[in-house]
Amino acid sequence: MKIGGRTKIVCLLGDPVEHTLSPLIHNHAFERLGIDACYVAFRVRSEDIEIAVRAIKALNMMGANVTIPHKQRVMEFLDSIDEEARFIGAVNTITNKDGHLRGYNTDGRGFMKSLDEEKIEASGKNIVIIGAGGAARAIGYYLAKSAASLSFYDIDKQKCEILVQDLKKINKSVAVLSSVDEIDSPDILINATPLGLKDTDPLPINPEIITPEMVVCDLVYKTTPLLKEAIARGARTIDGSGMLLWQGILAFELWTGKTPPVEEMRGLLLNNIK
Repeated sequence: MKIGGRTKIVCLLGDPVEHTLSPLIHNHAFERLGIDACYVAFRVRSEDIEIAVRAIKALNMMGANVTIPHKQRVMEFLDSIDEEARFIGAVNTITNKDGHLRGYNTDGRGFMKSLDEEKIEASGKNIVIIGAGGAARAIGYYLAKSAASLSFYDIDKQKCEILVQDLKKINKSVAVLSSVDEIDSPDILINATPLGLKDTDPLPINPEIITPEMVVCDLVYKTTPLLKEAIARGARTIDGSGMLLWQGILAFELWTGKTPPVEEMRGLLLNNIK
């Protein structure tokens, strides 16, 4: 890759960002397609997020990804927001078209693509999601459309109640769990919290509820302690690498209008996660 005076920039805004693999896959895709652009990660403090979003326009960047903890806050600084992202209440992708910043959310669609690839059917299933943050909102938006029941637990009860009330507009069977002890062997269990990023993190649930008939998903893109427990108990498991891949592919298409080399990006991700 040669950087010159015409090279466009795409960035990641988050805190922390040191662990991200997004520059690896996007820079590979830019080079393979002959697009004069580069992807860089910026660690941005919460108090500086407005300045960072304004810089996308001021520096004529192609766009940006947004990650923890800025997915909701960035919305107030954009010129427009896609209808899906507005309902979800979180943005993970920003495009800059002639100085107009528009926000999107590709997390939910990315997660559903990862389920499709693994031939995991969510329709008619009883699903529990641990967490009520931006990622939980994004996947909940899609799962609520097809699940027989969808329940959420989060230590922040107010945030969880707000999410559930929003999703009840799609599916009236969406509910709040007051305790993880209320989880009773659902068809699909999803961890949408950061627990598992560190191997020393506690499990988000009591592993005794895991049965061989369950599907256990973790949005962290590695084999977390939760997934290790699920594997030991005979459950089917899926980590967050598929969601990471597909949300990135969908974002790439929004910035460039082109489809990147999917299998090459997948290989890069999996090799570097290992």
